Amino acid sequence: MTAPLPLKSLVVFDAAMRHKSFTLAAQELHVTPGAVGQQIQKLEEWLGAPLFVRSVRQVMPTADAQTYWAAIQPALSRIQQASDQLRLSQSNEVWLSMPPTLAAKWFAPRMAEFLTLHPEVSLHLGATTDLTNFDRDRADLAIRHFNGNDPQLQVDLLYSDEARLYCTPAYVERIALQTPHDLVRATLLNTTILPHWDEWLARYSHLTQAQIAGITRQHFDQSALAIESARHGQGAVLSSAILVEAELRDGALVEPFREMRLPVGKAYYLVHHRQAELRPAARALREWLLGVAGGG
Repeated sequence: MTAPLPLKSLVVFDAAMRHKSFTLAAQELHVTPGAVGQQIQKLEEWLGAPLFVRSVRQVMPTADAQTYWAAIQPALSRIQQASDQLRLSQSNEVWLSMPPTLAAKWFAPRMAEFLTLHPEVSLHLGATTDLTNFDRDRADLAIRHFNGNDPQLQVDLLYSDEARLYCTPAYVERIALQTPHDLVRATLLNTTILPHWDEWLARYSHLTQAQIAGITRQHFDQSALAIESARHGQGAVLSSAILVEAELRDGALVEPFREMRLPVGKAYYLVHHRQAELRPAARALREWLLGVAGGG
């Protein structure tokens, strides 16, 4: 009689495949790499096929392992999601994910208000540039900067967005910034989220493409770093207004051309899986976020 499928080994196999490492899988599962290896060996013996090629410093999945994992991983994700939903159905915990700069510049100053209103809620905040996968990741809600189109998600608009130019008052004086074509003397601070300097200058300045291409630029993968550089007078940045609220309030940054704001076709949306029923803590956070956004 065939022994039953070692279900524990499947969980270990999934972690090993995701990390491509027994050591990292062991860290996730809070066991030793040797224990991971034992579970993988147990699954290999049951299947009658090798799943990893072991070498001194790494393990590589076999072709059979890749095919097998592709077939079982969606089912494992559904089991995990259903288990989490049942276990946490009345939990006061809520997981929220958003981009790092938004978390630091917009959410953090407001977080105490939510926790004061809902002291019973345990909030887990994930600040990441990775898009949340609600079928795989532990997340109830996410704030995403995109065009709002995803049929799998319930999407609620928080803030419309446009690329606005900001710099310090001293920088305005330093480069004699009176009209957009004076930016030919500027350093442009370019961000991954709003990489629209060429479009902004083409629309609002009289500079040629060659002149635009010749302007000095610095590139940042985090908007917070670009904003901080602008705050220290190192250039001009295109940013979302909600990311520079504090700097505008204390006068560290100004917007020289308020009538020249570039539509970007994206906005900040609050999203969650369309088919998932939000738990009470998640519903409370969602209603609060929408209320904050609605109130400006």
